[in-house]
Amino acid sequence: MPVSEGVRRERVATSHGRYYQARLSAQRRKKLTVIQNIRKRKGVRGIRTNIITVEKPRITKGEALAILVGTQIGAGVLGLPYAASKVGLIPALGVLTGVMLLMLGTAFIVLRFSAGMGGAQMSTIAGKTLGRAGGWLMYLSVSLMSFGAILAYIAGMGNVFASLFGVSETVGAAIFWVLASIVVYRGLEASGKTELVLSYIMLFLFVAVTAMLLPHAEPERALYVRWSGLLSITGVSIFALGCHTIIPDVYKGLGSYKEAKRVLVLAFLIPTALYAVFMASFLLVFGTETPQVATQALELIYGKPGWLVGNLIPLLAITTSFIGIALAQQSNNEEFAKLGREWAWALTVIPPAALYFAGVKNFADVLAFAGDTGDMMAFIVLPVLMWLASRLRR
Repeated sequence: MPVSEGVRRERVATSHGRYYQARLSAQRRKKLTVIQNIRKRKGVRGIRTNIITVEKPRITKGEALAILVGTQIGAGVLGLPYAASKVGLIPALGVLTGVMLLMLGTAFIVLRFSAGMGGAQMSTIAGKTLGRAGGWLMYLSVSLMSFGAILAYIAGMGNVFASLFGVSETVGAAIFWVLASIVVYRGLEASGKTELVLSYIMLFLFVAVTAMLLPHAEPERALYVRWSGLLSITGVSIFALGCHTIIPDVYKGLGSYKEAKRVLVLAFLIPTALYAVFMASFLLVFGTETPQVATQALELIYGKPGWLVGNLIPLLAITTSFIGIALAQQSNNEEFAKLGREWAWALTVIPPAALYFAGVKNFADVLAFAGDTGDMMAFIVLPVLMWLASRLRR
């Protein structure tokens, strides 16, 4: 902004306003002093100077990487081994790698558009590049993804509660849904540092589980090919690698497009490598008998300790994923659809529960449905269309 001799002072009524005004005046005096010193050193008089204020990034590259990886590593990884058991290890690894490369490409598209629009969110980006219809299509796609994810989480936790507490799956799912939905309605959300700690704990547990399984591996159990489950492994892979909705926030936190781009590469390589090892370890041990919530199979080998670890992992992963996705979708309904808190909450948590209690209870298959529909549209199809629309305009 051009610097002038007279600075207009506004009357401020509140103590917060007076504090802000004092800080603003101090910043202006500091900038004026710097400019005057430059003028004195260079002997320049009467020039007009534009001041560019560079804010310090709010997160580091390490924190940005942890947020992106933590967003990906959640309940989706629990369904990958079961989905992979429908096609065999080699085809599953090929699909996972191909999906990763495709998702990384669309993540770059989202980052580029968001950076060009000052950190805009995905629905806003779609609205500006594809028109109002594009914005609504993005909103509906994200909503469908959230619907499928919440339905899968209810089904998964019904299974976990049944194993841990000896109740029926339906009763366990109802208990979990009521408790988690109350948390979502009240807006309680763990702090960023807590979420990162939980992500690291899950990462450690996944590595530990892999180490527990490898001594029992037998290659012939995993080296088969069945193409009938190709759609399922594709959908679960898309679901497990989706982190696009958090990319605008990571960009704004870093404050640098180039740094965000570098972090994105690692954010897709690391989970893919982890998924591949985790998936392979279960197929090499259990083959076609891999259960829907894969970690529960540890009880067959390690008894009570395996039972405990096998249920704690999904309990932690599904709970944090349910609350995070439901809170995000509730905010999505409030902000984009202009709904009140009660209606936004009800539209988020009640329809998936109704479908579950109507009889849709397959955890891995619902994850595949969410990946093949909402995730594919929001994270692959629409970003590609936005890129094409931009190219055509040019």
